[in-house]
Amino acid sequence: MSAPIVIAGAGLAGLRTAEELRRAGYEGELVLLGDEPHAPYDRPPLSKQFVRGETTATPLRPDEFYDEKKIDLRLGTAAVGVDTAARQVRLADGSVVVYEHLVIATGLRPRLLPGADEVGGVHVLRSHDDAVAIREGLRDTAAALVIGAGFIGCELAASLRAEQVPVVLVEPQPAPLAGVLGAELGELVARLHRAEGVDLRCGVGVEELLADPAGRVRGARLADGSEVTADLVVSGIGSRPVTDWLTGSGIELAEPAAGGGVFADEAGRTSTPGVWAVGDVAAWRTPTGEHRRIEHWTNAGEQAKLLTCALLGVEAPSIPQVPYFWSDQYDLKLQALGTPRATDDIRILADDGRKFLAYYFREGRLAGVVGAGMTGQVMKMRAKIAAAAPVEELLGATQ
Repeated sequence: MSAPIVIAGAGLAGLRTAEELRRAGYEGELVLLGDEPHAPYDRPPLSKQFVRGETTATPLRPDEFYDEKKIDLRLGTAAVGVDTAARQVRLADGSVVVYEHLVIATGLRPRLLPGADEVGGVHVLRSHDDAVAIREGLRDTAAALVIGAGFIGCELAASLRAEQVPVVLVEPQPAPLAGVLGAELGELVARLHRAEGVDLRCGVGVEELLADPAGRVRGARLADGSEVTADLVVSGIGSRPVTDWLTGSGIELAEPAAGGGVFADEAGRTSTPGVWAVGDVAAWRTPTGEHRRIEHWTNAGEQAKLLTCALLGVEAPSIPQVPYFWSDQYDLKLQALGTPRATDDIRILADDGRKFLAYYFREGRLAGVVGAGMTGQVMKMRAKIAAAAPVEELLGATQ
């Protein structure tokens, strides 16, 4: 290759792609562009150990790694446009970098609550700097409001309670994680948080943030007319793929109503030759023909392997297509294996008042397993999920 492989995005997916290229024997120039000033770091600890002050850094690789692997890591260097005909990426400083292949790995950007940028003490949590700001804000916090009981919101609420901070957790859906796991499992998650002292309010959203005369947040008015007092607010109302820099490039994008992202095939190829997509920003084609973004830590590594093999023209490894993700909340690890959906036929197999295990059936076959505090029981079901085991076989074996 005469020009380098350029990876736009120095998060987990971008780093894993660079690693896999070197591991597969690619010896050409490799450029990794990151819009943040920090070398690639692990995001999951940010809502847990990092905000609690148990760690101050979460690097994915030591600094010397990039020199050893001859990865041209350019930090604070955001990609702001691409000319696919000339095969050039335009950078925020006005310079351009030419590519032979471009890998889009720009990830996600948090959605902002209307008016949040005008009130002090209101945060989102996606980046290292976001986590630093929240951790520093905790020093003088009397009460916190977390908006959105998704995974980030639930993890952050748990971390704040570990620091003995009073927490109100607000969620428009009927239960935490209801849109992902279903209302029945969501109620079990709700039970966990209430037992730890979280003031959980479901079925209601935030109508307006309230500020003091100095412009600092003092709470919020909810849609039901009630008011919440808080001097620290974290909004976790979802994220959107970072694709605005691709406008006008001709690279096919998914509609926002369909989740957004960059359309790609089952190996990461986009609609434009020489351009690939990986990680949270990528809407890969599934075996059923639909395109889907998977925002899971393990997915980034699996996609990076498949993309690298396709890009270099080598045989791809056999990677089991059983997605996996987890969430640490209090003393429990909530794990999900497969593709559980809120609309599935959900069967709760175990529930001791805190720990639980559930199977998710779709059209009579096992599609996913979710458990809290039941690591062994969840992970042993990988083969059954891959085989789409019928409900009769599994429920018969557990009775």
